Amino acid sequence: MKRGHPGRYEVIRVSLEEVRAFILHHDGILQKPLLYLSLYFKQHRNEYYRLLDLVRTEGDWEAWVDFFLEGVVKTAQNAVQTAQRLVALFKEDTQKIQTIGRVASTALRVFNALCERPILTLNEARRRTGGSFPSVSKGMEALAKLNVVREITGRKRDRIFAYDRYLTILTEGTEPL
Repeated sequence: MKRGHPGRYEVIRVSLEEVRAFILHHDGILQKPLLYLSLYFKQHRNEYYRLLDLVRTEGDWEAWVDFFLEGVVKTAQNAVQTAQRLVALFKEDTQKIQTIGRVASTALRVFNALCERPILTLNEARRRTGGSFPSVSKGMEALAKLNVVREITGRKRDRIFAYDRYLTILTEGTEPL
């Protein structure tokens, strides 16, 4: 059965996993970093199929391996650039949050939860931070006033917040071709 390319949120999840894997490798927790090559293959779909056909018809593995290794290199370079951009974004937003006064401590805890999962409900943020619902709500509202997060449902209850700039970085280049 042929499997289609993942949707936007699956790409976000996979991209998050790539960044986490990069960080875990850097910290010595993972022995080897993991890379998501499917996007590279999608972006170079015609070449991908042409080279697979050459392997099948002529046994030309060398061209396929060269193509695959080029994909590994480009994917690794993109992963490093993405990680560097995310670190810079987190630092910039942390500095903004530290200027807001009394609510900064709670807002930073909520922000750290958003760095792990950039789309959160208030209940999920409360669970991840260990804070009370009212304090987490105030922290999230402070982040919204700083334009760090955006509420995406438009509802008064069961609201969901997104760390848009984080998601934008993760989804760059994943638009349908």
